[in-house]
Amino acid sequence: MLNVGIIGLGDISKVHIQAIKQNPKAQLVAVCDNNQTLMNKIPEAKFYNSLSEMLNTEKLDCVHICLPHHLHLPATKKCVNQGIHVLQEKPLALNAKEGSELLTLEKNNPNIKIGICFQNRYNDTFLKLKEIVNSGIYGPVKGLKGLVTWARPQKYYTEKTWRGDLAHSGGGVLINQSIHTLDLIQVLGGKIESIRGSVTQLLDYNIEVEDTASANISFTNQAKALFFATNASYTNSSVELQVIFENEKLTIKDNILTRVNDDGYKEVIIEDHKLEGTKSYYGPSHGKLIDHFYECILNNTNEYIHVRDAITANIMIDAIFKSSDSNNTVILSE
Repeated sequence: MLNVGIIGLGDISKVHIQAIKQNPKAQLVAVCDNNQTLMNKIPEAKFYNSLSEMLNTEKLDCVHICLPHHLHLPATKKCVNQGIHVLQEKPLALNAKEGSELLTLEKNNPNIKIGICFQNRYNDTFLKLKEIVNSGIYGPVKGLKGLVTWARPQKYYTEKTWRGDLAHSGGGVLINQSIHTLDLIQVLGGKIESIRGSVTQLLDYNIEVEDTASANISFTNQAKALFFATNASYTNSSVELQVIFENEKLTIKDNILTRVNDDGYKEVIIEDHKLEGTKSYYGPSHGKLIDHFYECILNNTNEYIHVRDAITANIMIDAIFKSSDSNNTVILSE
């Protein structure tokens, strides 16, 4: 039985708590947050308002980090330095430079696992899509498309001001909402050659971070990707992820993977299982990722999402910002 702790009791912690409770091989024994009013939120777990105190008091096997982005690096360091495995919510870090510090931490502590929550890699639709892409049955990938059209009201930023503060968030729609889609694009597309991107604000919210971003991504295998994301839509629509081959298109939308060929034939291939009690646009696979990470701890295996796997998304975001600032294409393959 794994003794598990959580630091940060914000919105995403609810998904983690639900998954922990449903796993028979883990128990939530401690939680930590600087908001004292949350003391009785999880009655079965001891409450702390100091991470150091929680780590020094409890005998923990794994800590889930569900904190604002700027706290990911220091919190992960504290846990790893005390020999505790970490499951960290996205993003890996504020930027790729911070991510490289976690990469070094991972390399220097090979017996401690640092897993990153890119849960959409575990979606049934994506697993099947990746299998088809890797099989080569339809030939090489020619193009990819990733669309994220969501909505965030102004109170989303005023209630938790770190979200609109660049120093604490590392960005807006790119790092907080659509980083999952960027991650899936690079998993399917392969090594990135260059990125040309643009960021802007379509909403008059008086925040520092972008609410809208787009990018043209070129891969070393000659494939191209179009990416667009916004928080300025009317509502939260389904993320769309498409892979284009010579004569076929495979699309994930509304948690369903479909195939359409040039003759107009359309086939439903697979649909994701839903995760009860969570927001649909989070993706349904937090539980699968968490269960798998626990199995990796218990069996000392390494088939989870490492720092080295997750850092590419930060590199992509940095490149989109740099390209937007300079109005130039950013080369990554050199």
